[in-house]
Amino acid sequence: MVAAYSGAEFEENTKKAVPSAAAKTGLFVFFVFIRAVHPTVIQASKSVDENGATYFAYGPQTANLAEVFISMMVAQLVALKYGQWRHIWRWEPLRIFTLVGFLFGLGDYLEMRSMVALGSGSYQILLQSRLLITALMLWAVSGKGQSLFQWNLLALVVCSMSVYMCLDMQSTGSGNKLLGTLSVVLKVAVSCLAAVLTDRYTKHFADPVYIQAIQLRCSRCLLLGIFVCLDGQTVQQGFFHGWDACTVWVAITHLLKAWSTLYLLVYLDSVLKNLGESLAVLVTYLIEVLLPTFDTPFHLRTLLVVVVVMLSVNAYISSKAVVAKAEKLSLP
Repeated sequence: MVAAYSGAEFEENTKKAVPSAAAKTGLFVFFVFIRAVHPTVIQASKSVDENGATYFAYGPQTANLAEVFISMMVAQLVALKYGQWRHIWRWEPLRIFTLVGFLFGLGDYLEMRSMVALGSGSYQILLQSRLLITALMLWAVSGKGQSLFQWNLLALVVCSMSVYMCLDMQSTGSGNKLLGTLSVVLKVAVSCLAAVLTDRYTKHFADPVYIQAIQLRCSRCLLLGIFVCLDGQTVQQGFFHGWDACTVWVAITHLLKAWSTLYLLVYLDSVLKNLGESLAVLVTYLIEVLLPTFDTPFHLRTLLVVVVVMLSVNAYISSKAVVAKAEKLSLP
């Protein structure tokens, strides 16, 4: 009788694959860089019509779908090389990662929808709303609240984000930014849930990262394929219609962002992911100001608001350890 597969077969390989401290630092720096570059590349890929409105000349989900499909195929070749292809279809992890993959695919869709109306800086700033949304989710689902100190920090994050958006709308006009803002908030809510599940279950199951990546991408590929078919232009004009060098870089940064996020959650944790995303806010602003591709002027007040957002996010993330320690020391 053949023994059931439990995942313990990979235990020794998993121990050997743990990266060094230097590798973890490099992964974190790379994650911050890619998180900052990705929205600026999407911003650069947009076209402008005769009325000055921005739009995507290519199917907005085609770059996402290309990245997911290529990553899934390459990861399957790796699994075949090591004789582990059948382990991809183990039901217990597959059913969980199928749900998570759908969430990631929905997040990809909402990201591109929001970027039609928003610039890369506004998009990065609004992503920081994940802290408030996560706190509200925990409060609603598990009844786990925040301390008054933490709620004050969350209020500071929201206020600093609001100041940045007011400055942005004052300089560029409100336009369709309300719809873009709503899309970002929905994307953040979906991504928060997906990140929590990924952080939990990638560590729970002992499979190698490339097997988990395939399991995450099966449903994600299916959902993005449906969105591509329904966008009203790709089926008629062709998958690669409107693609140029910038679109290729959008697909590449999608790939690098997805893999760096997965490895960060597997080998580090979601706390460092949040820290990395907050640092990416400042890096994105500097890229927009310094690169000639963008016409973003430098304003000291905007830079100060960006720094306040970044520092308030870092303060909130750091406060969790302080609050936990204070709870342990408090008298009954």
